[in-house]
Amino acid sequence: MSPEPITLLHNKRVILGVTGSIAVYKAVDLASKLTQAGALVDVIMTQAAQQFVTPLTFQSVTGRPVYTDLWRAEGSSALPTHIAHVGLGEGTDVLAIAPATANTLAKLAHGLADDLLSVTALAARCPLLIAPAMDGGMYQHPATQTNIETLRARGAYLIEPDEGRFASGLVGKGRLPETPALLGHIRLAMAQTGALAGKRVVITAGGTREAIDPVRYISNRSSGRQGYALAQAALDAGAAVTLITTVRDLPIPLGARVVAVGSAQELHDAVLEACRDADALIMAAAVADFRPKTVAAQKIKKREGSDDAPTLELTRTADILLSVKAARAQSGFPRLVVGFAAESQDLLTNARAKLERKGLDLLVANDISATDAGFEVGTNRVVILDAAGGATPLELMSKTRVAEAVIARVAAE
Repeated sequence: MSPEPITLLHNKRVILGVTGSIAVYKAVDLASKLTQAGALVDVIMTQAAQQFVTPLTFQSVTGRPVYTDLWRAEGSSALPTHIAHVGLGEGTDVLAIAPATANTLAKLAHGLADDLLSVTALAARCPLLIAPAMDGGMYQHPATQTNIETLRARGAYLIEPDEGRFASGLVGKGRLPETPALLGHIRLAMAQTGALAGKRVVITAGGTREAIDPVRYISNRSSGRQGYALAQAALDAGAAVTLITTVRDLPIPLGARVVAVGSAQELHDAVLEACRDADALIMAAAVADFRPKTVAAQKIKKREGSDDAPTLELTRTADILLSVKAARAQSGFPRLVVGFAAESQDLLTNARAKLERKGLDLLVANDISATDAGFEVGTNRVVILDAAGGATPLELMSKTRVAEAVIARVAAE
């Protein structure tokens, strides 16, 4: 199955600058993933980069010409005109240089313009992302660090390299991050002018776990995927995102501040803390309504030769949204509250009652009896209710697209 296109990148022009590093092979994968995501990727290769990978490799994964020469105006790897570098720089949405060698950092910091990539970087008026990659102690060298600080001061977006083993056999900081991280940084840079830029959004995800003993717990079937999709959609809209989650096995959207919780009480406390100055709260987590009244200190053992089973006495958990409603009445924060309702019957009636009882601005309702939507699948079919009585149904779609629709409503409120 091919990756789902990324709305933020759809038909956006990305220049990928590639310089002379063994990490060029990761840039090929990045160019491929950007293209699959829907971006129009123009690759500029330095002469040194071509010692590692041919231009044809990038042309094959992007389906577009690859630019290598500042002076030639003919051939598949040449400029369409002698001043096309100006058009390349001004007509793009983001310029990402990955990998960026120490030599490239020095040239950019000092404004040198002796090849197509450095000239284009000077002409560009879009966000500039730089992902340094170099061997040995080159990254930590004072000259490299000074150049990095100079570029940061000018507004360039520097992606910190990873630590690990280099091609030389040395170990240190200077490895180019993997493709998902690079793609995440590009999304963050492009989202800076999004509809939620400057807003603080708190999102909860996953099903809470209520301990029975040190081994067992009560939980539910929530995978957390809808909450994580909401976090990514909010990041793509430019928001500063706090993700409060019970999930441990999903990739964390790059740029989100993560607060790990387990029980409903932990989630309750984390939500109230995070919402003190939040612009929006989106409660996508499936919170347990009940928990064991007492938690056994040791594992509950079955008795051999007996059919007796322990009796589990339950008690109510704290109602997080009612606590948020009370806090909001006092402080005004969060400014907007979105709830979720997973119902097995009378969907709209029960969801509307929840919206009104808990003072919500929006509520996303879904029928958990459907086998193709809701828990444990990648798709959802929901109805977005609002406090004015409106109802907007969304037909079956991926949780990514549901998240984008919810975030668009949040931005419009």
